[in-house]
Amino acid sequence: MSLTLKPRTTARAKISAVGTYVPPRLLTNADLEKLVATNDEWITERTGIRERHIVDKGVATSDLAVEAARICLANAGVDAKDVEAIILATVTPDMLFPATACIVQDKLGATGAWGFDLSAACSGFPYALQVGAKFIESGAHKKVLVIGSDVMSSIIDYTDRTTCILFGDGAGAVLLEPCEEGEIGLIDYLHEIDGSGAAALNMPAGGSRLPASHATVDARQHFVHQDGGAVYKTAVRKMAELAEIVLQRNDVKGEELGCFIPHQANKRIIMSTAERLGMAEDRVIINIDRYGNTTAGTIPLAMNTAMQENRIKKGDLVLLASFGGGYTVASTLLRWEI
Repeated sequence: MSLTLKPRTTARAKISAVGTYVPPRLLTNADLEKLVATNDEWITERTGIRERHIVDKGVATSDLAVEAARICLANAGVDAKDVEAIILATVTPDMLFPATACIVQDKLGATGAWGFDLSAACSGFPYALQVGAKFIESGAHKKVLVIGSDVMSSIIDYTDRTTCILFGDGAGAVLLEPCEEGEIGLIDYLHEIDGSGAAALNMPAGGSRLPASHATVDARQHFVHQDGGAVYKTAVRKMAELAEIVLQRNDVKGEELGCFIPHQANKRIIMSTAERLGMAEDRVIINIDRYGNTTAGTIPLAMNTAMQENRIKKGDLVLLASFGGGYTVASTLLRWEI
């Protein structure tokens, strides 16, 4: 294997544990057929999605995040009181303030932690992962909890067949710690934003530009709005582009990867990226059929799927990639150390 590591005098960060949670209630394609003019065959063929998990009324992003975090910490054998920082990626915070990370910290009993929310849509988790890694690498912290959690059903218009078929609710958490002797952990990353894409995927109202009012509610501006064609074309191009750059500058070929863990937005986007990287489908982790697009939750949920299906092992080179509203793009190369 031709992996070339850059010299580093600081600590390296690794993922030491993973935990995920999805609410038990299912919303299947058959259920959606009763709500909008669509059908199972069309949804499955175009997106790869068959079902998604949806919260019950009153269940919030923090509730999913806490469940995932508890499982993650239990898997690591770490007490919540030992967590030093919590970075929570979400576009569906419990409320505008305080940060949902504050609510999660309190519910977990992580009395020694500070934290904050990070908003980068579907790239939120890899963005938060790198922020957490920098705290580890700098020596500032030794245990950082990174969480991706979204209750997308709270901002989806279930009369809009172009968006309601895509999204589900879910959360995933990882614990970041310093590498031990002989471990490599997180190797490299490349992030990018392109604000010209903001109009193609957004929630128009609810912020300072369009505060909530009778007019914004009547106009259904508190739901996700998407130009599906524009998002699809850009996602196919940019996910592959950033992934290729990260691999090339580390002298890694697609066939040398243990697995590819992409954001789960659309199976066709995933496979287009994998083909460009020269990866066989059996090393591409796909669980969109079971969960849909859970936004910041998709990559940790896919990590957990890889572990459950024994498709990832300690020492594997792993590539993460995502694309989200904003536009936001991310690619991460790491050595799996669990």
